[in-house]
Amino acid sequence: MKQTLAEKLVSRAAGRASVTAGEIVTCKVDLAMMHDSGGPRRVKPMLERLGAKVWDPSKVVVITDHYLPAYDDDSRKIIRIARDWVREAGIDNFYDAQGICHIVLPERGHLRPGMFAAGGDSHSPTGGAFAAYMFGVGATEMLGVLVTGEIWLKVPHTIAMEFDGRFADGVSAKDAMLFLIGRFGLDGGQYQAVEYRGAAIRALPMQERMTLYNMAAELGAQTGLIASDDVTREFLKSDIEIWESDAEAALLAHHRFDASTLPPQVAAPHTPANTRPVHEFIDVKPNLAYIGACTGAKLADLRMAARVLKRRRAKMRLMVAPASLRDQQAAEREGTLKILTDAGAELLPNACGICAGFGEHVLPADAVAISSTARNFKGRMGSPASQVYLASPYTVAASAVAGRIADPRELLR
Repeated sequence: MKQTLAEKLVSRAAGRASVTAGEIVTCKVDLAMMHDSGGPRRVKPMLERLGAKVWDPSKVVVITDHYLPAYDDDSRKIIRIARDWVREAGIDNFYDAQGICHIVLPERGHLRPGMFAAGGDSHSPTGGAFAAYMFGVGATEMLGVLVTGEIWLKVPHTIAMEFDGRFADGVSAKDAMLFLIGRFGLDGGQYQAVEYRGAAIRALPMQERMTLYNMAAELGAQTGLIASDDVTREFLKSDIEIWESDAEAALLAHHRFDASTLPPQVAAPHTPANTRPVHEFIDVKPNLAYIGACTGAKLADLRMAARVLKRRRAKMRLMVAPASLRDQQAAEREGTLKILTDAGAELLPNACGICAGFGEHVLPADAVAISSTARNFKGRMGSPASQVYLASPYTVAASAVAGRIADPRELLR
């Protein structure tokens, strides 16, 4: 029986030789990930009411990223609950103030091809970059996972998104995702599995791939996937098992695009689906540029921005919040961080911060921002009166330099 990558991963987790799209199965969970916002403060009281314990503390990872740095009594209380609970529950895989969960989880070696994982955050499909089946769940579903080590799943159909050729210089995975969301809408993934394919996708380094799978959430997919390969092996620095779809496995849909013709993309307020090519926005003049979030501030993203900003100065306020402490340290060692700060960037903590509407730097009412984040819903990043345009780190940096939304390819020539 020919199976898709998604079906193979679910089959393994369900202890079955094969599964069929549409059927409901119970899967054993290899890893459960939570952060401070949706994790211990939600599940701790429920576990106590049940008198229940965590089924396997070695398979649980907790990461603080939303309420850091703690800035008021509520945030301090939420962080304290997380720190206390991991001790009480015997969870050793606790990463405190190390960066955003979707970046810290793989950089600390917790994801491998073939795994089945549940994450307490909507951007958990990021794990699909490693040929792991990972998706987001709410606190109630996470409670079931923590107690039983299992979760039920309706086996998804697979939608293939194939990019042939190669992306042009100055065009990134973020542009590909904004294009797809603009083309198919926020429900284009139909809560199925989206598998990214093609030469252009294969050529992407791991952190660029992570952007694709991270934003499978904005496309409305349950998860995003790619077959494991040499890029996976190199990132993990170890031998891996190859997981891939069978050539003739049935697909719900198969969409093909020429990557070489894709221009940089920008999403206008107030939805990522408001996406059009960058040249349609050249009259828009933001007053703030933000490079941050799990989607847009990994080391690869910081390098993109630095390529544009090198020996240039920003004409507007520019804020940079590296996605993890390790990525920030790497950027500092190689000189990338200095290029950003020399251009006028204000360095913010390694946390979700403005992207999730937390902290002391949320957008004021008069803000018109161009941002490398994943979402620009009204009021998400601060005042409901603020406006957020989404773009790649290349485009955010180019716009900061130009004083208006600008095509980064003009500055990279």
